Amino acid sequence: MIRRVSTKEIIRNIKEMCIEANHFLSSDMENMFFKASEKEESPLGRQILEQLKENLSIAANDRIPICQDTGMAVIFIKIGQDVHIDDGNLTEAVNEGVRQGYTEGYLRKSVVDPIERVNTQDNTPAVIHYEITDGNQIDITVAPKGFGSENMSRVFMLKPADGLEGVKEAVLTAVKDAGPNACPPMVIGVGIGGTFEKCAEMAKHALTRKLDEKPGDELIEKLEEELLNKINQLGIGPGGLGGTVTALAVNIETFPTHIAGLPVAVNICCHVNRHAHRII
Repeated sequence: MIRRVSTKEIIRNIKEMCIEANHFLSSDMENMFFKASEKEESPLGRQILEQLKENLSIAANDRIPICQDTGMAVIFIKIGQDVHIDDGNLTEAVNEGVRQGYTEGYLRKSVVDPIERVNTQDNTPAVIHYEITDGNQIDITVAPKGFGSENMSRVFMLKPADGLEGVKEAVLTAVKDAGPNACPPMVIGVGIGGTFEKCAEMAKHALTRKLDEKPGDELIEKLEEELLNKINQLGIGPGGLGGTVTALAVNIETFPTHIAGLPVAVNICCHVNRHAHRII
């Protein structure tokens, strides 16, 4: 049976999610902060983590952004094939929700024309990833992405002969090159396989997976653990000032690829790994 959903409902939810994601970290991220402050061996590193935890508390209590860079809105939408959108265009509705969220929520508008660098004034357009699924629900994830860490992200077009060791080296290279510029402790999203653009999208989407949620594949789970251990041995530490907690998590997604290639994307996120999720 077809279910009809008005664009008005889409706009309202996107608006609220933009504000929510910028004011509150998800519970899994907060839990990782507490665990990280217990694990950190450097006194200065622990002090920085305590300051970051205090910042989270102030942002939530005072309803102000966790970070002054309130990001570019990245939206992942899974639409059931039995849903019909009423009262307008879905993409326009998503952008209207972002516009209202960033203007009415007093969030910083950071989106500009790439050539002339003129600000769009309302943080639109959003980057929207659509997926058609079964059923009659709309699954929405809003992930505002700050660019201090985004600028440190990389795509590696490896050769098949580079193998798993090449993948590991690519991830470690990206993190080492990022150093303090990505505002550690970081969350590392990795996409392996597909094509040039597919691996980048997977790396971005991987950042939205709950940090206490397993990937569902034993090999990938072991790879995530190995990479996290190696990254935390780099000594970059909280704030880039040294320590044993450089990353809070490594989340990996994979997709079959061409016999002649091995694309790997590393999308780095700072300690403010923001995302809000709702099902309509």
